[in-house]
Amino acid sequence: MLTNLKTIFNFAFVDFYRNKGISLAAIFVLIVTILLFTGLFFIHGISNFLILTIQNKIDITAYFKQDTLEQDILDAKNQILEISSDIKNVQYVSKQEALNEFTEKHKDSSVVLKALTDVGDNPFLPYLNITTSGNPVLYEEVSRALEQGQFGDFIEKVDFSEKKYTIEKVFSITYNINRFGLAIGVILVLVVIGVVFNTIKLVIDRSREEIGTMRIVGASNWFVRTPFIIEGAMFGFIAFIICFFIAILSVYFLSPGLASIMPGFNLFNYFISHFWLIVLIQLGSGVGLGVVFSFIAVKKYLSD
Repeated sequence: MLTNLKTIFNFAFVDFYRNKGISLAAIFVLIVTILLFTGLFFIHGISNFLILTIQNKIDITAYFKQDTLEQDILDAKNQILEISSDIKNVQYVSKQEALNEFTEKHKDSSVVLKALTDVGDNPFLPYLNITTSGNPVLYEEVSRALEQGQFGDFIEKVDFSEKKYTIEKVFSITYNINRFGLAIGVILVLVVIGVVFNTIKLVIDRSREEIGTMRIVGASNWFVRTPFIIEGAMFGFIAFIICFFIAILSVYFLSPGLASIMPGFNLFNYFISHFWLIVLIQLGSGVGLGVVFSFIAVKKYLSD
């Protein structure tokens, strides 16, 4: 058994070295494939961040009447949160907080502050600021629940109708971005997988005489197939090592520039937080494709 394993590994290494030109080509194709998978993963993370950022900027506001008790507003807040798990945040802002925010925002405008002083009493209404997953149907449901539900008598206004077009437009854009990204990703993956398979098939085709000789002397299918599976795993593992260091260097150098374009998103932190998943993607796509396609390609010579 040990002799057979030694022979199998020896054949795999000899074949790898003897066909080093085509072996390097196979490794290069796998490097491109792994980098594509890794790039798609990072693009997915960046696009999710951008979509989430956009969605968080889209909200509706429910203004309550001046004499509404704070407890009634908090009860309304709890009711909204129970409507759906897709409601991300409901922020309560009291009259005083609304006044403080307005004063801070216009602290450099003496005209605005004087006008506010002339008004006398606090003119601002308490309100709830509501953010969801971005689905316009959910925003409409929240608006209807407030205006027509048990808290309808306390509501001064819900600004959903004013923001409806914007919310629908943003939701449509983010939905189409996800669909377009998925379609492009699938097409690229299929194209690259086809290239990888044909490259590995070419490697094995170069060894067809050795395969024929092994079959003539009575070697089992397992004995014939295993060296090429090991060789495919070697291609994938070498490609993985190279891609891993490329990914680290790319993240290190791109992170500062990307942070300046997209404040709040740190590519390096994203890489660290998904470190093992990225390793799994790179190692799995490299070694996995190398092994699977070697297995499939050599099958042709075992069935002849």
